[in-house]
Amino acid sequence: MIYLSQFIFPSVEREEHFLHLTKETCYTTVYPFQILTEHNVHTLNFDESITVLYGGNGSGKTTALNVIAEKLELKRDALYNRSNFFEAFVDMCDFYLERELPSLSRIITSDDVFDFMLNLRSINEGIDNRRETLFENYHNLKHSKFQLKSLDDYEKLVEVNMARGKTKSEFVRKQLQSNVREHSNGESAYMYFTDKMKENGMYLLDEPENSLSPERQQELACFLEESARFFGCQFIIATHSPFLLAMANAKIYNLDEEPMRVSKWTDLPNVRVYYEFFKRHKDRFE
Repeated sequence: MIYLSQFIFPSVEREEHFLHLTKETCYTTVYPFQILTEHNVHTLNFDESITVLYGGNGSGKTTALNVIAEKLELKRDALYNRSNFFEAFVDMCDFYLERELPSLSRIITSDDVFDFMLNLRSINEGIDNRRETLFENYHNLKHSKFQLKSLDDYEKLVEVNMARGKTKSEFVRKQLQSNVREHSNGESAYMYFTDKMKENGMYLLDEPENSLSPERQQELACFLEESARFFGCQFIIATHSPFLLAMANAKIYNLDEEPMRVSKWTDLPNVRVYYEFFKRHKDRFE
């Protein structure tokens, strides 16, 4: 499904005109100006359900995603650190929609996933502290000589009977109920993506491979392919993960090339490095 069909960034001439008008200011940076034009990134055409922005650090792929997200007013969880010129740059951009943008569309960044995992870890730490208290409470209840004297004691009776009828592990799990989280960082990160992305939506993903093992990256690639093919989703992804770059029917913009051009994933330098490495050590796998 195609929602966003084209996005246009300011031309070199528009940037130079704007910067000329602001040259007397005291700001030390004009970001995001002069980032994308340095790599001749002007127009992105989205004629596939999956579009990938590939490039090294400083290539502008993350900048492009954040500018697109801001222009389209997409939802996001973590705050984005904008510069003084960010809004002016966004105002100069333009876009064309193939169809109305679904309201649940969003951008998902590494900061979003990292904050989610920190929150989850905080919950787990609180659970760990409470678990110790529950262990002690279980022992006291199990060996209690408690007797029901009035209805005011009913809840206490329920706890006593629960402790007497369950193992310590069962009792603690029952008390903690759905607050228990037993996921590794990689599992938590993968869960974040699958939870946030629904059918019939457009999603911008900034280096989603962070915090994911190679196995999980392949699972995410499969999830994205199926979401694009069967569930009406469009994805624009900034990545240098070979597993995500290899997704079927993905259009890849190589921002490391000047000018930027569409490339096959097998021609990308990052992928070729892996290929040459494993080819040199091929005998060790046989």
